[in-house]
Formats: sequence, C-alpha cells, structure tokens
Amino acid sequence: MVVGSQREKERVDWKIGSLLAKGQETSKDDGVDKIIETNYDTIYDSFDAMNIREDLLRGIYAYGFEKPSAIQQRAIVPCCKVWHRQDCYILHRVLQQLDLNVKECQALVLAPTRELAQQIQKVMIALGDYMEASCHVCIGGTAVREDIKKLSEGRHVVVGTPGRVKDMISREALRTDRIKQFVLDEADEMLSRGFQRSDL
Repeated sequence: MVVGSQREKERVDWKIGSLLAKGQETSKDDGVDKIIETNYDTIYDSFDAMNIREDLLRGIYAYGFEKPSAIQQRAIVPCCKVWHRQDCYILHRVLQQLDLNVKECQALVLAPTRELAQQIQKVMIALGDYMEASCHVCIGGTAVREDIKKLSEGRHVVVGTPGRVKDMISREALRTDRIKQFVLDEADEMLSRGFQRSDL
C-alpha cells in the first residue's frame, strides 16, 4: 500500500525489501531499523539521479516526496529495468512503463479491499498528474454501468478488487490484451480471505 502517512510508507519499504534477493544491509530510517536485502549495488540518493521520466518526476515531487527512502534508493531503478519481476510492487515502475499514446489498459493492479484499491488509485493519479496518465478504480458498491463507460473510454491503469475486475473482464468491458504489467497487492491477505461476494 502506498499512501502519504509515514507508517504506510514504512510498510511499503518492508514489502519491497523482502522481495529483493541477496546481500543484507541494516539501515536506519526515521528511527526504524530495517534489513534491506538486495543484489543491486548502486544506490541513488535522489530521484533526479534515477533517470525517471520528467513528467513522473514532477508528480513525485508534487506528491510530497523529497528524498528517496533507503529502500527506494536501491529498488526503484532495478525494478524499472526488470520487466519480469511482477512480484515487486512500485507505482513508480508502473507509471514509468506506460505508453501514454495508447489509451488502453496497460497495467492491472488487484487489491483485497475497496479501501486499499481507492488509496492506490489516489496515489497513482497524484504521481501521474503531470503525465496525464489515466487510472480507473473498479470496486464493489459502485455502479457497474459507470465502470463500463469509463473502461470503454480507455484507461492506462485499472485498479480494483478481484470480484469487480473479474466481472468487467467477463462482460468484455475490460480488455486484457494490452496489459503489460500485473500487480497483486497484499497477495497473502487476498488468498487467506478468498473472494467475497462483497467485492463484486
């Protein structure tokens, strides 16, 4: 989960760190001891040094990020370079890889709850503001017709809960043939709770 609070940022850092392999380095970030596992040697002490597309970089600074955390210094660049690492959840990477000339779903993000899906969409829109990247959230408790309308207009990124996303795919409102990135957030929670009717 990536939202503005310090606690949630730390949670993201832990998740990313646990996915990167080899080597261990202990760091302190705002008084929190962390073990950073990585097989990538280069450390970037600023977002500017990461060769991030300019429109995304503007969104990062506008959202309030000033300096990358210890994990972000090590994880953002390798995750942007490696396409097959679908287990690494970084919204920067998702946005970095979008082809903005193609207004179709290129990235699908699944979350176990409506609230988390809405938070992810909020951050995605904020970070991608200067890119004019479009993002739609498909969750239960909202009008199915509105989802179908928005998806037919074309969205670069779709975030949603499994039930509603499955429904949109079944109705052929959400096309999957142009999806290049798939992110499964909180996979352990999603698998432990299973699909619930409330997610439709």
